[in-house]
Amino acid sequence: MSSVVMKCVNKIYPGDVHAVRDLDLEIKDKEFIVLVGPSGCGKTTTLRMIAGLESITSGELYIGNNIVNDVPPKDRNIAMVFQNYALYPHMTVFKNMAFGLELRKVPKTQIDKKVREVAGILGIEHLLDRKPKALSGGQRQRVALGRAMVREPDVFLLDEPLSNLDAKLRASTRTEISKLHRQLETTFVYVTHDQTEAMTMGDRIVVMNDGIIQQLDTPQNLYNRPRNVFVAGFIGTPQINFIDGVILQDGDQWYLTIGKDRLLIEHPDAATALSSYKGKLVRLGIRPEDLEDDPDYTAEHPAYTLHTEVDAKEMMGSEAYLYLNYAGMRLTARVKPDTSSEPGNRIAIALRMTRSHLFDPETGEAILNRVI
Repeated sequence: MSSVVMKCVNKIYPGDVHAVRDLDLEIKDKEFIVLVGPSGCGKTTTLRMIAGLESITSGELYIGNNIVNDVPPKDRNIAMVFQNYALYPHMTVFKNMAFGLELRKVPKTQIDKKVREVAGILGIEHLLDRKPKALSGGQRQRVALGRAMVREPDVFLLDEPLSNLDAKLRASTRTEISKLHRQLETTFVYVTHDQTEAMTMGDRIVVMNDGIIQQLDTPQNLYNRPRNVFVAGFIGTPQINFIDGVILQDGDQWYLTIGKDRLLIEHPDAATALSSYKGKLVRLGIRPEDLEDDPDYTAEHPAYTLHTEVDAKEMMGSEAYLYLNYAGMRLTARVKPDTSSEPGNRIAIALRMTRSHLFDPETGEAILNRVI
C-alpha cells in the first residue's frame, strides 16, 4: 500500500506564518494527484511535509498504514524529483542514478542491472557515461527521474519538474511522465503552478490557495463544476469571464440584469437556487468558448445577447480569441477562425447561458454551475 493520508495537518512558520491550514487529504494507492495553485499557496510545503523535509506543526501524516510524522526522510521509502534536478555535477549519469542504491549497500551487480534497466525505460542508456553539464534540460530531467525510479519507492514526489524546460519539451515530457506513471503503477504526487499540466496529467487535482484546499476533484469536474470563484478563475485557458449583475424574477423566468441589459438564466434549479438572491448582486462566470459572435446565432438568441466592442483579435490557427469591451468590462471570446469580427467593430455576443456559472460575490461560493 502506498496511499498517503494527511489528517488536519498544519504548518506554521516563525512569525505566525500559517503556510498550510487544517489540510485533510487522502491520496489513493497508485493515484496520480496534482497539487496546483499560485505561488505561496502551500503546495510545495505540503509536498515537503510528505517527504519529511518539513516538520508538521500539528496533525497526522500516514504513508500506507504507518504514521510517519517523526520518521526521517530516508526511512519513508519515497523519492523526490526537484525543480532544479539536484544532480551531482562531478558524477556521471550512471553514478548519479546509482548513488542512492550505493548508500543502501546494494550489491554492485544489482545496482548495474537496475540502473541500466531504468535507463532503457527512459531512453538514456547512451548517456550513462556523461556528466550533467553535457546534457540538455530534458536529458537532465530524465536522469533525475531515473535516479528516483531505481529506488523503487512507494511514492514519487515531483516538485515543478518541468519548469526549467521550454514549451515544446514541457509538452512532450508531460506525456512521458504520465506514461511512466502507468508503467510503474506507483503513487505520484506532483506539484505545479501550471494549470495546463494539472489538467492533462492528474487523476485528481488539489487546487490550493492561502494554505487551504479550495477543491479536490477530477479535471473535468473542476472545469464544469467549480466550487468557488477562485477555482473557476484559476482553471481554464483563456481565463473564465466574470460579469456582476442583479437577479430579477419576471413571472417564471429568472434574469441577470446588467445595467440596461438583462440575460435569461436557463437552469432547471434556477428557482430553488436563486429565490434568496432576488434583487441581490451575483457574479456570472462564463468560459470564453461559450461566447458566440456568429450573427445568425446571436439573432436567434436575443435573450442571451450583449452588445460589445472588439478591442483586439488573436488568430490561433484553429480558433480566434476576441478581446471585448462591454460597459468597461474586459471579456474574452474563443470563436471560429473564420470570424468576421475585427478590432473596432461593434458586435453582438450571445452567451450560452446553460453553460454559465453563478457565484455569491461575498463568499465566492457557487450558487449554480453549468448544465452538463
